[in-house]
Amino acid sequence: MTTNITRRDALSLFGGAAAFAALGGLAACSGASGEKKYKIGVLQLTEHDALDAANAGLVQALDDSGISYTIDQQNAQNDQSACQTIAQKLVNDGDDLILAIATPAAQAVAGATTEIPIVGTAITDFAASGLVTSNDAPGGNVTGTSDLTPVAEQFDLLMQLLPNAKTVGVLYCTAESNSDVQVQMAEAAAKERNLTVTRYSVSNSNEIQQVVESMVGKVDACYAPTDNTIAAGMATVSMVANENKLPVICGEKGMVDNGGLATYGIDYNKLGYKAGEMAVKILKGESKPADMPIETLDASECTLTTNEETAKAVGIDLSVIQ
Repeated sequence: MTTNITRRDALSLFGGAAAFAALGGLAACSGASGEKKYKIGVLQLTEHDALDAANAGLVQALDDSGISYTIDQQNAQNDQSACQTIAQKLVNDGDDLILAIATPAAQAVAGATTEIPIVGTAITDFAASGLVTSNDAPGGNVTGTSDLTPVAEQFDLLMQLLPNAKTVGVLYCTAESNSDVQVQMAEAAAKERNLTVTRYSVSNSNEIQQVVESMVGKVDACYAPTDNTIAAGMATVSMVANENKLPVICGEKGMVDNGGLATYGIDYNKLGYKAGEMAVKILKGESKPADMPIETLDASECTLTTNEETAKAVGIDLSVIQ
């Protein structure tokens, strides 16, 4: 898993000029003499594969653009109060632009400033989360890229793997507004496929094991959308689910890599890269957040990911996937 480190942390850990040189690609990009050096702050909600990949994509886009910048990487470790504190810090620092990774991070930053441009990524629905007036015309200082997943296609995948399934438990965290959107989409997709859905919610990561255990024997499969709390706790989810032969269809690749059965989902590195490209346009004065529609990845960019070890554990034949 990627460990985020700020330029300031690096200098204190490794000492002066040596650390600056070692971390040049992450902390600062060199530019032509006299070129403006942009000050960028990053607030990532928590550490898990999808958000880490989005972060890496953001930084890569900044590097590829050739702009000169310094970057302050901050991670809230899935703590809402920490999000508020970090957001205020980045605003007080006078950053030229703030990159927010995940919905709660973006909400915290948007609540702290209406002036500094904010580019978000790994956010399911900007409008539904109150971040923009509309996804087509944001109208304020926030824009970015949405990680709205192909929920219908993920349920098609579930039906291919479990053609006799009748009941599905949807696992999510009630503290995340992005999950509400996906749960509703899951319920609609299930209804179209004559599946009965039961909601299984947690309010924090400490409840995951007990809630997954409560599914056993009551549902034929579990669906876990791109919920940050669940994604960060997939080791716990898969431990319980796989031991009890409960297949888990996931919202994104990282969750499958950490023990889920399968997904048909987006590439978070590409999603972050696209957000980084938007940030560069804003910094260069070529565009304003208010006029930049929320962008998504095309369905053709979604990929199938399966976990063979998990398939063996839960007794599922992956060869049936078409």
